Parts: sequence; C-alpha cells; structure tokens
Amino acid sequence: MKKKALTPEQSETLLKVLKTRFEKNMNRHNDLKWEKIQPKLEANPEKLWSLNEMETTEGEPDVVDYNKKTDEYLFFDCSPESPKRRSLCYDYQAWDSRKANKPESNVIDTAAEMGIELLTEEQYRQLQELGKFDQKTSSWVKTPASIRELGGAIFCDRRYNTVFMYHNGADSYYAARGFRGMVKV
Repeated sequence: MKKKALTPEQSETLLKVLKTRFEKNMNRHNDLKWEKIQPKLEANPEKLWSLNEMETTEGEPDVVDYNKKTDEYLFFDCSPESPKRRSLCYDYQAWDSRKANKPESNVIDTAAEMGIELLTEEQYRQLQELGKFDQKTSSWVKTPASIRELGGAIFCDRRYNTVFMYHNGADSYYAARGFRGMVKV
C-alpha cells in the first residue's frame, strides 16, 4: 500500500501549483480566498496526497465550491480533457467479468486508491458550468445502483456546446474515456 503523505518538498511544490491554478482561474471560485484554503490543505496531508495523485495523472485539480455547512472546499479535476487515467472498466465486477482483453484496472478501485470520489452526473454538470470540458474525451461518472445492477454504467461529455449523459456496458473501456474525481478538504 502506498504511503499517503508527501515529503515537505512535494507538498510545497504542489501547494505552489494549486495556488497558481487557483489565481489563474478565479471564475471557478469568485468569492473564495486562497489564504483560507492553504491552511486546510496543510492540516490534511492525506488530502494533499490525493490532490497530488490527481495532479500526477494530469487532472489539474482546482477549487470549485465551498460547503459552509461542512466547512469543506471541493476540488474537482479541471483538466480540459479527461485525466490520464483512461482505458478502465467501471468497477471490479465489470473488470472481472471480461474474459479477454482486460484493462489494467477499473474506475472505482483506481479512485479509491487515489483517495478521491468519482463525480456524480450533477457534479459533472456543475463543472461544465465553469468551462468547456471533455470536448474530445468522455468521463465515467458515479452510476446509480439501479443502472449498475443491470450491467450498465454512465458517462458524460460535452459535444455541440451541450453536456450529454450516455450509457455503456460497465465492462467497456476506451482510450478516450477516463474519469474525473473530487476531494473535499
């Protein structure tokens, strides 16, 4: 199992990257202040580790919201296209059911290993209000149990200036389909 903490140097580097991205994309978080976010990150090394996992897979995590009730900042993958965690079945059950050409892993287990949550369709649409994402790729989103029990899974993308939600067999995987995650800090 991976150690879920960064070295002080890695933490400092990541905090600089996150701060720069935060300042460059103020439209994603108009009323938020970095000075309040950084101490929360520094106080949660495991969350910082997860954000680094998002960063190393080119997810470009950024703050997109703040929940006053829980006092948590929400970081989403904000890369223009689906992060470089692609060609994955939806979950272990789907991966295990494949008889041939199994991908390396699956979305649910990969997200858990990274310490992140898969975006829901609602969160994906919230992200799309902040910019234009997945215009050439697509991203698996959290699938309701009623769909998954029937063998399916859902994914979203943006085409023709519209956000679409589609379905596929959960055991399918494509080089242009990854997943977007979220971390609450």
